Formats: sequence, C-alpha cells, structure tokens
Amino acid sequence: ADSSWLAAAPLMTETKLSFEERISGPITEGYGLTEGTLAMTATPARGIWKQGSVGIPMPDVAIRVVDIETGFKDMAPNEPGEVLIHAPQLMQGYWGRRREAAEAIRNGWLYTGDIGYLDEDGYLFLTSRKKDVIKCSGFQVWPRDVEEILSMHPAVAEVCVGGVPDARQVEAVKAWVVLKEGQETTAEELQEYCRKKLTGYKVPRYIEFRKSLPKTLVGKVLRRILQEQEKEKLRIRDG
Repeated sequence: ADSSWLAAAPLMTETKLSFEERISGPITEGYGLTEGTLAMTATPARGIWKQGSVGIPMPDVAIRVVDIETGFKDMAPNEPGEVLIHAPQLMQGYWGRRREAAEAIRNGWLYTGDIGYLDEDGYLFLTSRKKDVIKCSGFQVWPRDVEEILSMHPAVAEVCVGGVPDARQVEAVKAWVVLKEGQETTAEELQEYCRKKLTGYKVPRYIEFRKSLPKTLVGKVLRRILQEQEKEKLRIRDG
C-alpha cells in the first residue's frame, strides 16, 4: 500500500514510527469530526511530515485558531487556541437543539471545542479538548503534551493524562499508565523522566499504574471515566 489512514484518536509519535517500520508506506493522519461529516485535514502522503501535526486543510476547508476566552481574536502562528472550521460539508445544526447549534456554528464557522495551533506553514497541531484543559495552580496544561512524553518511555505501553481535584493546586495533573509486558518502573522514575523534558508544572503529580484503560468500541481512551473514578475515590475517602 502507498499509505495507511489513521483517525478516531490522537496517534502517538512513537506508535507511528514503530508501525511504519512494519509496513510498506507512511501512515496518513487526519482530523475530522461528526459535525463536519468528512475529514478536515490530512498529512500529505508524499509531502512534508511534521511530528505531532494532523496535516493541512483539505480542499474548500478553511481553518482558524482563535482566543479561547473571547472566541474572536485570531492567534498568531504556534499560539494555541480553539480550532474553528469553515467548509461546505458542515452540519446545518443539531436536531431539536437550536441553542446548542447556535453556539456551535457562528457566522458560518464551526467552533469545534478542540484546542490546537497552526504553524507558519499552515499545518494544524491539536493539543487537547477545551473541556480537558487542566488548570493547575494558574497554569494551563494540555494532556496531549504530557502523554506524548510519557509514551516515549521504554516501559510505557499506554497512557492517559487528565486533571483531578487537588487541595493544593485546585486541579493536579494525573497520569494513568499501562506498562509493557515484562517491564517495570516506578512513579518516581516516570516523574523524573518527565522533569527532563517538561516544564515543572506539567509533570504529573500523581501516577497510577493499571492493567488496562477504559476505551470506547473504536479504541478511544475514556479520560472522563478515569476522572470520575478518581472523584469517587475522593468522595469515599472524605466520607
């Protein structure tokens, strides 16, 4: 095959490079969502590949990145914000939910709820969902940034990062980790590994090892389930 297509969940760089060693062509990553019906972007099969990018807009697709708070100000290249899409294949609205539709589509632009940035060449990079941003001691942490680093550790098979309630930081960074078969490591070792590659406030304060992570039928890790389980443990602990 000339290439293989991947969508439905973020692809870790380590997974992409490892898989491409076993096939005859590159993996083409794409970005789309139900409200857009089709792919919005794709990495050029024979063009430049940029690590972490979901590619460039498809024909007739326009993409903007705007300030998260106001929803209007366009961000400079490499500055994260909410991803907006304008395309002929956008939905007309949500059935029976006019208020939600009016919030999602404004002046012809779909407010995706995804956080990302465009680089100087127009390549789109996704960092998180707007609702998944971790607000830690006044800082914003994108789960994907931490997941990328942890996934590169030789003992880590799968990882999910999310925000959990914390008395000291209001919300703390937590990582749920599945180890590769036959591999061992400690939370302290993984934290030290992160400190060498991440700004201090992004280093997970908590790390929990699991045999598996909850997923949807198409393989997406259910971050919300993990966070709800954490809240339930805190409720039980605090009586």
